[in-house]
Amino acid sequence: MRSNYQRKMIKNTEKFEALEREFIRSSARSDYQKALEVFTALWKEAVSLGALPPKNPLEGIEVDIRVAKILNSCLKNS
Repeated sequence: MRSNYQRKMIKNTEKFEALEREFIRSSARSDYQKALEVFTALWKEAVSLGALPPKNPLEGIEVDIRVAKILNSCLKNS
């Protein structure tokens, strides 16, 4: 919602608001696209270094479960 001052400055508010909505939509898509590109590049690099995929995917799961339990108990207590 635009203030009265802004409405006086912009003659065609409907057109401006449509442009603004399109800009927000396009920037959100490009941010996601950029993040996806970065993730893909990092994944490929990790695979080429032999770090991914893990040889045993469940290795270290006990630690992850213990940390999750601690974090969940902290959330319930706060």
